[in-house]
Amino acid sequence: MPISDWFKAREQRRYTAPTTTVSVADVPDGVWVRCEGCKRTLYMGDLERSEMVCPSCGKHHDITAPERLALLIDEGTFAEMDADLSSGDPLDFTSGKAYADQVVAAQERTGLPEAIVTGTASIGGHRVVIGVMDFRFIGASMGSAVGEKIARAFEMAATLRHPLVMVTASGGARMQEGMLSLMQMAKTSAAAARLAEMRVPYVAVLTNPTMGGVTASFATLADVIIAEPGALIGFAGPRLVEQTIRKSLPKGFQTAEALLEHGMIDMVVDRRELASTLALVLGYLQPGDE
Repeated sequence: MPISDWFKAREQRRYTAPTTTVSVADVPDGVWVRCEGCKRTLYMGDLERSEMVCPSCGKHHDITAPERLALLIDEGTFAEMDADLSSGDPLDFTSGKAYADQVVAAQERTGLPEAIVTGTASIGGHRVVIGVMDFRFIGASMGSAVGEKIARAFEMAATLRHPLVMVTASGGARMQEGMLSLMQMAKTSAAAARLAEMRVPYVAVLTNPTMGGVTASFATLADVIIAEPGALIGFAGPRLVEQTIRKSLPKGFQTAEALLEHGMIDMVVDRRELASTLALVLGYLQPGDE
């Protein structure tokens, strides 16, 4: 489904709260959801109105790339780039399931050609190039197509001299593409360096989870690094780190709040305030670009 069609479908979706007692079997899937933070059962309509943030405990629930775009950008300003770019299967990789079949299944499940959506848009009146990763697509792992779309977004920002905003959510490199996947770390890092040389602002928004090669490359090379509350951010996961060093990790290790305390990121911002915060930051970094 093209991004433009998703926005139309979103406007037509409605939820109606039940007024009488009904059995569990009578409740359609997707009407209620259990919060992983406070364990309360939440009405999906209320949760969507709070931008998928639990009104009780503040837990930030996962959202899709189209939903993220709808929350951040000015309405009607998004123009998608490289919409037809998707992964090949250079290694003819198979492990239980063929990689080519995994890609097709992810495309059918998400309606997206790849794990990142890129394009131009406005945020608070500021023209930007924006990229948003979608964890539903093979864990938003960075393969050749994802790395290429990210590099092209950096190049477009340099050409237009518009600030770049990257919203990350990834498990890391897409190992079904082997060494070609690892090469995307160098490619995206080089693209970030070229943008920095041209003094074009770059803002990264790290969401849950941002791990592996994405963290180790372009995600942490931004001029300003913002994270959502509670987001897991790091290279290796906590369990692997504990197994390697043979010690228990402190509570909250690799969370956005811990990384803010240790200086790795610049601010932790509630999703409901993210669009206004980005507009403020963009205004400081590149004033007068409206």
